[in-house]
Amino acid sequence: MQYYNQDTLIYLNDSFVKASNAGVDLFGQSLHYGYGSFEGLRAYSTHNGTRIFKAEEHFDRLKKSCEAIGLPYTWNNRELIEKTYELLEVNNLRSAYIRPLIYSGSNMHLTSATSANIMIAAWEWGPYLGQNLLKVNISRIERPNPKSFPVGAKVSGQFINSILATTDAIQHGFDEALLVDQEGFVAQASSENLFIEKDFKIYTPPLGNIFPGITRQTVIDICKSLNFDIIEKRLSVQDVYTADSAFLSGTAAGIIGIKQVDQVIYPEAWEDSIGASIQRKYKNLVLEQENYEVII
Repeated sequence: MQYYNQDTLIYLNDSFVKASNAGVDLFGQSLHYGYGSFEGLRAYSTHNGTRIFKAEEHFDRLKKSCEAIGLPYTWNNRELIEKTYELLEVNNLRSAYIRPLIYSGSNMHLTSATSANIMIAAWEWGPYLGQNLLKVNISRIERPNPKSFPVGAKVSGQFINSILATTDAIQHGFDEALLVDQEGFVAQASSENLFIEKDFKIYTPPLGNIFPGITRQTVIDICKSLNFDIIEKRLSVQDVYTADSAFLSGTAAGIIGIKQVDQVIYPEAWEDSIGASIQRKYKNLVLEQENYEVII
């Protein structure tokens, strides 16, 4: 898809500039080593106007991700949120995906950066994985070991792992991949968190070997508000195979149901599942069709 045209503006180091004129530092660690951090947010067109869902949480996580890898973060998040709303306005976007990126300055050494830049872009983007139920596989690609990499940080280089897993899944006729951790427990999808339903209870892998998704936490909060049992526990491949139903969560993907894992088709109809109820509740939240805190 086309992410920008000759009129598209991005926010770059305190200014709005045309995306086509931004340029790239060819001697930066971000380009050569994947040394950068990013976030993904969504703005929704609501009856209250354009709203960015959980903007403060996303920018706070962006700062923490930079701190986890020693990348300088010198910006005020409240100001960045204001600039992001301004970015949506100058690009005439009411509903959009938003991508802030922190990248290093010139430095070819394998040492922490002493300076960094910020870019924020936005474009119209439907649900990342579409709207149909998914076919997923258990990938041969594993999640990074948390002892060798800060897996809780949203770091650019980490997503090479996700690209490999997703590409392999698609080549084998699936829509998305589920990755196991170093001990063989199912951790998450390539860029989404996993939930399974079994005997009217919802299970999800605990923090430690997974990415701590903001949408994941929203799902947990929804379960509690609706009095659904939500249990965080390590999930074996067999647990995933024998579930009644399952779904993925993420800012880009939203809440999306899984039809099958490898050759196992889930027995419960999606529309009758707890996941479908959570999906409807989540849509109401982001569209502000009921009371919910949104940072502006």
